[in-house]
Amino acid sequence: MSPRQGLTIGRLAAAAGVNLETVRYYERIGLMPLPDRTVGGHRSYRPEHRSHLAFIRRARELGFTLDDIRALLALAEPGRQSCAVVKTIASDHLRNVHAKIADLSRLAGVLEDAVRQCGDGDVPECPVIQVLGGA
Repeated sequence: MSPRQGLTIGRLAAAAGVNLETVRYYERIGLMPLPDRTVGGHRSYRPEHRSHLAFIRRARELGFTLDDIRALLALAEPGRQSCAVVKTIASDHLRNVHAKIADLSRLAGVLEDAVRQCGDGDVPECPVIQVLGGA
């Protein structure tokens, strides 16, 4: 595909469901491969860039760090797949997800108790405010 036939940064961003500044940022930090340039110097993206960007977006939605995504992208290259390494990265992330779920469950319990203690009228001391204030 010649640079003239490629996607513009705006079309790439829209196709992958991200902001175009996100595309620039991922390029700057080396997470996205650099695109070809047109004669006029504009970025010209290939379909592979869209797939690459969609992978990054989905991994970010699932909470993977940029370093984890970088490692996963490297492992996704032809001939580089190592299911054991991918499993390690995913297992570590899964442990983090479970820890966050436990934290959120504790938070929900604290808020539920505080909300239950709230009065319907003018109460001199609000339990929710006390919880948020560390009391």
